[in-house]
Amino acid sequence: MNAVPDPEEFRTEARRWLADAAKPRDARREWGSGDDSVAVFENWTEDEERASTERIRVWERTRYDQGWGALGWPEEYGGRELPAHYEQLYRAEEAAFEVPRRTEVFPVTQQLVAPAIRIWGTEKQRQRWLRPMLRTDELACQLFSETEAGSDLAAVRTRAVRDADGDGWVLRGHKIWTSGARVATWGVAVCRTDPDVPKHAGITVFLVRMDAPGVTVRPIRQMTGGSSFNEVYLDDVAVPDSDRLGPVGEGWRVTLTVLAAERLDSGSLGLDNADRALELARHLPRLLTGGEQQQAADLFVRTLVQRLIGLRVTAALVAGHEPGAEASVGKLYATATMRATTDLVAQLLGPRLAADTGEWGTFAWTEHLLGAPGYRIAGGSDEIQRTILAERVLGLPKEPKGAAR
Repeated sequence: MNAVPDPEEFRTEARRWLADAAKPRDARREWGSGDDSVAVFENWTEDEERASTERIRVWERTRYDQGWGALGWPEEYGGRELPAHYEQLYRAEEAAFEVPRRTEVFPVTQQLVAPAIRIWGTEKQRQRWLRPMLRTDELACQLFSETEAGSDLAAVRTRAVRDADGDGWVLRGHKIWTSGARVATWGVAVCRTDPDVPKHAGITVFLVRMDAPGVTVRPIRQMTGGSSFNEVYLDDVAVPDSDRLGPVGEGWRVTLTVLAAERLDSGSLGLDNADRALELARHLPRLLTGGEQQQAADLFVRTLVQRLIGLRVTAALVAGHEPGAEASVGKLYATATMRATTDLVAQLLGPRLAADTGEWGTFAWTEHLLGAPGYRIAGGSDEIQRTILAERVLGLPKEPKGAAR
């Protein structure tokens, strides 16, 4: 393992590299200029999604090849084996430069799926998938949710049965709310392989090629006008046993590994839009009422507290602990911050929020207003997070798991 650099030296080195690789962000850009999008979920066509994915890919490959991607990973996977919080140190420096904003399929691939493969994959699978995913040569999406198995993910009905030869599997089912399905190379599919045991015990996870025969992706049109989510149909899709992740019947534990990483990644949700809402309050062409001033002050304090919660999660990682309650608190707090942002903007703009007049920074806020409620479900619903806190922190009795399926 290489020596860990001093944090300030690391930041200076990162700043120097970024100055050569990217353009500095114009910190003096005036309010009312530039892009006013505050979209929570991307609003794009398939062509726009593919073009954006390629732009981000170019940057991610550059970072990886120059030693600034996969910072916490071992050298054998192209990393530098630095402590977890060095990624956040790097991101803090990168924020001052004009680089592509990563869309959801990138953190899903690099921060959710790749770590799960590292933990649950065979050595051959790790050698096969980790470098291409960390470099984003191959991207992955989550084939988790179903119409009757969202928050209760263990209720999945997508079936995987052994093929006639016994050395492969045939998948049949329907997944929904999948981000990145149109551009992903692989889908991580949670499937039921044994319907005769308790539901948490009869699950197995597979990596499915998204261009395999029998895989159909259908975009879902959102209220905001775009289609960043998809339905995915699996119609007798053949998957070799070599693409099974983890032991047969142990898929619930594999799934929890991915979900835990997703929860850790959700603590910073909504902070950019909250900061933008506070800037709106500062630049409003009228004096704020006393109530509006109070709302703005409350939102400002919320952003500080949310960032502190994020630091606690990072501190747990630095100490070698797997964050538990902190991650659930962070997710709950983030969705509450998003609601508070919506409330403040609606109060400040009033009817200007609902009229598409072309005025900068007004109607664009509907992207946030319509999209933010979705995060009360995405990444583990608010109700699930409260259940985790009730059981693991307060020590309340566990919820009944229901009958076996």
